[in-house]
Amino acid sequence: MQLEDRGGVGLQQLAQMTQEMLHDGASQTAVASLQSTFRAGVPQIFADIDRTKAKTLGIPLTSVFNTLQAYLGSAYVNDFNLFGRTYQVRAQAESAFRAEVEDLRRLEVRNTRGDMVPLATLANVRASVGPQIVPRYNMYPSSAITGEAARGYSSGDALAIMEQMAGSKLPTSMGYDWTGIAYQEKKVGGEATLIFALSVLLVYLVLAAQYESWSNPAAVVLVVPLALLGTVIAVAVRGMDNNVYTQIGVVLLIALASKNAILIVEFAREQRERGLDVAAAAVEAARLRFRPILMTSFAFILGVYPLVVAGGAGAASRRALGTAVFGGMLTSTFLAVLFVPVFYVVFQQASERWASRLRPTAARSADADENRGDERPAAPSRASI
Repeated sequence: MQLEDRGGVGLQQLAQMTQEMLHDGASQTAVASLQSTFRAGVPQIFADIDRTKAKTLGIPLTSVFNTLQAYLGSAYVNDFNLFGRTYQVRAQAESAFRAEVEDLRRLEVRNTRGDMVPLATLANVRASVGPQIVPRYNMYPSSAITGEAARGYSSGDALAIMEQMAGSKLPTSMGYDWTGIAYQEKKVGGEATLIFALSVLLVYLVLAAQYESWSNPAAVVLVVPLALLGTVIAVAVRGMDNNVYTQIGVVLLIALASKNAILIVEFAREQRERGLDVAAAAVEAARLRFRPILMTSFAFILGVYPLVVAGGAGAASRRALGTAVFGGMLTSTFLAVLFVPVFYVVFQQASERWASRLRPTAARSADADENRGDERPAAPSRASI
């Protein structure tokens, strides 16, 4: 989070609000490790150059600042080669001659006439405090606050807490912006629900095109909430948060859970086409596909179990993804065999009743069109025209 001085209240006020945010954030359970490197009270030495007097004495300001740079810091001179290597030559005063404030006043600078003038005649040196650096964000003086979500809370919870504190504490002359990963999360974090909805819709439309039916794919898609139930339970039992890896696992579950339901619905369609009753076709399909569903599902569940207990570098992401998929597949495997036949029966019966209602209407429309065709006068021949 970047706290911004948008009204020019000053760096001292900015530093004070930063410390208050850190102090209040320490009492919040959703955030941890809050810190900021911004300080407005760093001891400094301020040299106030009398520019008018320097011009009167014929001393260029560049000479004054170059002298300060060379003695107190360093000045690059040139390079030279020795023993096959290149070395830099830098001019700098010995540490013993630049350790005290009085050493600054003893420096001399040359004027345009070639005379050496003591710097004490031009500069008023005094001790002061201020920021070591003045960072800016969006062109405003700013201070950065970094932190992370506490254990058991998501990053979204931490961002919401920080926004709530900033909204209640910051004056109107100050504001805040997110940067880095937090900015990316705020930018696209609300699109997760849309992505899930589009994923389910895509599965539904593909199955609708494959089955040439709008009802049978609904029986397949309804198994997805059953898988999500297992994910929610597994994540809650392990005390984990809903992070981006968990959401990737949820998108993966949409396909994995639909796969088991497709096996049952496909065989139920075949049994129905052979003349079995809708309920009997659903029961027979569940019986035929029970063992293949268990075999394929448990092969995948046992294969993903190492992610659940992963350790080492990057283990948190693997555990989050593995836990989401592991719990979702468990509930999907056991509940799909029970609920998918029920879904198929409900939607298939509704579809057949709807089709039976449309047939008489379509037949009456066809008869009416045929009668209107009989009463229509004959078209005149080309000769009569």
